[in-house]
Amino acid sequence: MTPQPLSRTALLAVTLGRLLAGVVVIGGMLFIPAGTLGFWQAWAWLGVTFAPVVAIGIVLLIKDPELLERRMRTRERETPQKKVIAAFILILVVMFVLPGLDRRFGWSAVPTGLVVLSDLLILLGLGLFVLTIRENRYASRVIEVQDEQVVISSGPYSVVRHPMYLAMISVLFFSPLALGSYWALLAALPIPFLLALRIRNEEDLLRQGLPGYAEYAREVRHRLVPFLW
Repeated sequence: MTPQPLSRTALLAVTLGRLLAGVVVIGGMLFIPAGTLGFWQAWAWLGVTFAPVVAIGIVLLIKDPELLERRMRTRERETPQKKVIAAFILILVVMFVLPGLDRRFGWSAVPTGLVVLSDLLILLGLGLFVLTIRENRYASRVIEVQDEQVVISSGPYSVVRHPMYLAMISVLFFSPLALGSYWALLAALPIPFLLALRIRNEEDLLRQGLPGYAEYAREVRHRLVPFLW
């Protein structure tokens, strides 16, 4: 059953609430273990990630509130996806707690240049995210086939079948280095493998429920990384 659409005011409230909760929760996981607010890498990372997300949310609220509402959905229906999401959340908690501990105890010495480069690569990942949702208005956060959904084969979808996940990897994989922690990078290593599991299950659903997806998959051979997989 398709949920009733939210009013623009309610959608604004939900979006702002999610963003504020994200800043508070992730900020707490970064600064509390660090034992200090003088953690410049964390401040830079928060700015690099949340400022573009706020801008994207504002644009979607004005121009495409339906897409923004789809991006707000988080409740998975498929049991395999629920397991993947649970593992994903555990990894993210570890990944965001470790940089603060690393900062407190001085475990890593990530050069400033590498931190800045990682922030720039995160921005590139967010740019790919923007290109993806511009091409695909059905880009929900949960795996489902929506009413009137069609196969998208233009833009980044002409290169890989899942550019949204490639954008996610770019953001998450470079976040530990942007936060100045080699140890957190080790915690992030399982992320591509979890996304591979998610993609395999998602593609089974799309082949069954989305007309034309099987033909598209034969034309665009690579799921996530060009020339690799």
